[in-house]
Amino acid sequence: MTEVCEPSAATSSYVRTLGRGDLELIHEVLDRQPLIDMFVRHRVDSTRLDRRWFGAELWGYFEDGAMVSLLHVGANVVPAQATPASVAAFGHRLLAHGHKPSSLVGPAAAVLPLWDVVKDQWGPARSPRPAQPFMVLEHDSDVPLDPRVRPVRIDQVDTLYPACVAMFTEEVGVHPESVGSPSGYRARVTQLVSMGWSWAIIEDDTVLFKAEVGAATDRGCQLQGVWVHPDLRGTGVAAPALASVVRQVRRQVAPSVTLYVNDHNVAARRAYDRVGFREVETFASILL
Repeated sequence: MTEVCEPSAATSSYVRTLGRGDLELIHEVLDRQPLIDMFVRHRVDSTRLDRRWFGAELWGYFEDGAMVSLLHVGANVVPAQATPASVAAFGHRLLAHGHKPSSLVGPAAAVLPLWDVVKDQWGPARSPRPAQPFMVLEHDSDVPLDPRVRPVRIDQVDTLYPACVAMFTEEVGVHPESVGSPSGYRARVTQLVSMGWSWAIIEDDTVLFKAEVGAATDRGCQLQGVWVHPDLRGTGVAAPALASVVRQVRRQVAPSVTLYVNDHNVAARRAYDRVGFREVETFASILL
């Protein structure tokens, strides 16, 4: 029997909120597929579940006293190492919890069944994306590098920000300042620049290409926000620029580079294939 509650002697499986005392067990779960579950590991490692910085909850699903699966519950709901039993338990607890996020993201084999549990109360989805290739590159690309790609400087945030807004609006379908705090998105862009996690080609105060690292561990990192100026799309800019980002990221952030992409974005997928990324998993995103 599965109970959505704190453990007791009568339960063989249960869900509970995790804390700093659970870090060793959490790491054991996340080490099973460190690249697939990188977002959750990044959040855990960067905050150590300190509530002042974590800004979310982390739930664990247990069977016979052993932690089996995890669920990050914040603005993004993200399962890690989820099983059919844990998906059912997490879904029912989410409904009882009363929390509605902005998205469900992660391996499609977990996200889509989880969405089935909650969609009657949370739906309809604003933008369901059920099949997103999750891709990995663990070596430098063979594509000739674009030497114009540089880390974005903090004094270039004003130049970079409109490109970030354009990318977000194009990708998500809403203006980023309409989601949460109006200043929150700009703060995040500035944070990534200050961390050295933002790269771009900037000429004459115009962003021609950009990409950021959104999450990282000692094993790998995840690229996000890959964007080419509309006037340059289809001109061959993307692959050499992305190859340059990969080379710099592997030396400055982490040895393996990952990303996921919408399956219908043929141009982006072609560029990622050319650079050398290989598909290893299918992700899904449900935007609410």
